[in-house]
Amino acid sequence: MAGATPAPTWWWEDFKVGKVLTSGTVEVTREEVIAFASRYDPQRFHVDEAAAKETMFGGLIASGWMTAALSMRLMCDAYLLDSASLGSPGVEKLQWLKPVRPGDVLHVRTTVLEARPMASKPHIGLARSRMETLNQHGEAVMTMEAWGMYRRREPAA
Repeated sequence: MAGATPAPTWWWEDFKVGKVLTSGTVEVTREEVIAFASRYDPQRFHVDEAAAKETMFGGLIASGWMTAALSMRLMCDAYLLDSASLGSPGVEKLQWLKPVRPGDVLHVRTTVLEARPMASKPHIGLARSRMETLNQHGEAVMTMEAWGMYRRREPAA
């Protein structure tokens, strides 16, 4: 059938507690840092290199929201686009731990913390995960805990 969507690779049943998924990488560029911040978070340490040098950061840094957006893209490419994802009811924790600078190379490590069927909709499973965005030195620059909703491969009767 032309245009048919392939069956998901990842269903709720595949997100077992303790499972770890690792993404590919993305390099953060100066141009992207400034472009993102100019549009969404135009604080001086995100958009003005000279002014950023005078701050506690000592130079240009990416907006935390850019780090979150890049992390989301890495998770999409790693598994979400091939999953039976139904979105998320929200983020429980989000922490920016270290500045992200132009030239940093980021990847995401996702660990499933909890998984259970949704009580009100048993054909949907919930998985709570901890996402760690790491730089090229293996240092966590951002952590996030959130629930994901996924269709079940074998819905409850």
